[in-house]
Amino acid sequence: MVRQPLTAEQIAAGQRLGTALRAARGRRSLVEVALAAGISPETLRKIEAGRLSAPAFGTVVGLSQALDVPLDDLADVWLAALPVHQAS
Repeated sequence: MVRQPLTAEQIAAGQRLGTALRAARGRRSLVEVALAAGISPETLRKIEAGRLSAPAFGTVVGLSQALDVPLDDLADVWLAALPVHQAS
């Protein structure tokens, strides 16, 4: 299966997510949060910088728990400017 390139909207959503996660991390160290989330510090660094625009669901769940940010709040950040797709 070939993964389709991300759209400009998806890239922007990833950047918003990274910004929100960085803000939620506050003064906690990147290493501390990454390890609590079960990911590498480099992965968290890439997410926060917007270089990893579509992190795996498990990664986002781990960060949600490590940062005590409801998963719904992170979903809202991701979906903020994406077009609505109706189910057929």
